[in-house]
Amino acid sequence: MPTIWDPAVVSHELLALTRRLGEPGLDLVVLAEGNTSEALGGGRVVVKSSGSYMSSATADDFVTVDVEELVALVRDPRTTQVRLTAALDAGEHGGHRRRGSIETLVHVVVRAAAPVRFVAHTHPTPVISLLASPHAEDSFRQPAYSDEVVVIGSPLYVPYAPPGLELGRLFDERLHRHLDREGTLPSLILLGNHGIVAVSETAAGAEAISVMAVKAARVRLGAYAVGGVVGLDAEHVAAYWSREDFAERRDDLSGSSR
Repeated sequence: MPTIWDPAVVSHELLALTRRLGEPGLDLVVLAEGNTSEALGGGRVVVKSSGSYMSSATADDFVTVDVEELVALVRDPRTTQVRLTAALDAGEHGGHRRRGSIETLVHVVVRAAAPVRFVAHTHPTPVISLLASPHAEDSFRQPAYSDEVVVIGSPLYVPYAPPGLELGRLFDERLHRHLDREGTLPSLILLGNHGIVAVSETAAGAEAISVMAVKAARVRLGAYAVGGVVGLDAEHVAAYWSREDFAERRDDLSGSSR
């Protein structure tokens, strides 16, 4: 079975990240929106289940999925949404149906590319405002301020596709196109008319990327209101990446160690 229910493998770090990103004041999700995941050994990922609230998540609200099996389904042209839904079903436990989120494919496709530890998918209002606008594809093409460069880097934009199999396939295609071009995973992935995906080795990094994306969106919305965004040029961005003090700041903001 590609999906099982095993609350014992859910870490305190994943729970804390999930609840933190679900806090109403951050405006990242409402109701049962959003999902988080953590990579385990053996090609497995623990991911939030469908219909559960991030703000009150417990270990019972996660399922464990097999990356290789689910990615094979994504890449098999014969796979249907019904077949995928069945593959995400971990059965009934404690009187509740435990099924992986419909957006589980986003989490497994990232891990098929690289074994990064944490992925957080949320639906921030300011970011979706941009991603539902005529500026969607171009709005994050250039960074607007220095800390955005430090925390977010160069985001990947993926056009809208319905959540589930269609999004999984388009996400897989665009992520690998980015990897071929850049040689590394993006820290932030923008899903048109949908939300964001933050990718990090640390829970602190996934949170930092998520909240910085919200600020970056608010900066752009404000700039568009007074005439448009004047982004940082490529020369300045390259200089930030080469400076030792910016490398230290990047590690501090992400909670990682050098």
